[in-house]
Amino acid sequence: MSQSPANKPLNINADRTAGRLTIEWADGHRSQFDAVTLRLLCPCAFCQGEAGRPGWLDTNPTLSSIQTQLVGARLVGSYAVAPTWADGHDTGYYEFESLRFHCPCTECTAARREPS
Repeated sequence: MSQSPANKPLNINADRTAGRLTIEWADGHRSQFDAVTLRLLCPCAFCQGEAGRPGWLDTNPTLSSIQTQLVGARLVGSYAVAPTWADGHDTGYYEFESLRFHCPCTECTAARREPS
């Protein structure tokens, strides 16, 4: 993915009570990820697989409430955020470019469906 200046977050809020990660981007766009959506996007090797092997998410798991309870988030350098889940999982580094690409808002979802 390209490193677009628009994909630079100006503000990141991990609302543990609401179970939501909100990102305000440099171009004024705002992305809100609910905890279930965010957990299903986990990019770590365990969840997504590696070296041609399927990951845990490939099994189409039923997520428990503890697996989707957001308990915190930390920045990873200037390129990613790493949520921490109540089950202890915290190895997913969600790159800002990827989060912007996967923005679940109506406008971004529609744009991803349009043919290029």
